[in-house]
Amino acid sequence: MHLDQPLSDKEFDELDKFLLSDRTADDCMAMDSLHGYLTALVIGPEEVPLAEWLPQIWGADKEAIPTFKNDKEYERIVGLIARFMNEIAITLEVAPKEYEPLFCEHEWEGKPVLDGEAWAWGFNEGMNLRADAWEPIYESNIAPLMRPIYLLGAEEIEEEELVLVDNPVKAHKLTIEIESAIPEIHKFWLPRRQSAVKTVQREEPKIGRNDPCACGSGKKYKKCCGSESPED
Repeated sequence: MHLDQPLSDKEFDELDKFLLSDRTADDCMAMDSLHGYLTALVIGPEEVPLAEWLPQIWGADKEAIPTFKNDKEYERIVGLIARFMNEIAITLEVAPKEYEPLFCEHEWEGKPVLDGEAWAWGFNEGMNLRADAWEPIYESNIAPLMRPIYLLGAEEIEEEELVLVDNPVKAHKLTIEIESAIPEIHKFWLPRRQSAVKTVQREEPKIGRNDPCACGSGKKYKKCCGSESPED
């Protein structure tokens, strides 16, 4: 299984079916919310280790692990999720204008409308893993681009904001705004993004082998506390 290969239609349906099956929790992410969640992880300010973000997919209950038939099925499902994530990353890196959020579509008053609520909720869940690190974008010149994601995806919005999302046409408009905002949000974080692996820095300068030992014995470090260290 190669991570750089996008999911085939068959594999997409396989993952979708598993996430919606009775072997997962009722609040397990579906494909649209998963797509939003993974997008936030891909474009956000910090890399998040898989061991941290994967359990969130299964549900709010930290013990809500799906019932896998065996280790092979577990590896298969996690592998599909990883490739789904990598597909998002590659698209945004190579051709960001071709990135398309996975929104639901339905009819309202005879017209097709997009519903980005589940996707935006997933995106918010991804942001919540590094909420403090996301703060700088709200003080930047692209802060308004975050508003549609908030209005559609936040667990709660202000009472006076409800009028902005109280019918499918308004939600459709916000959904369209999200699609155009993602490449700009990605561009904002790209030069600022930090690795999940932090470089450990010494708080004190390293003691030289011929320096006086810090214990105060008066001996050279190599003849005292450093005597158990291998010679340079």
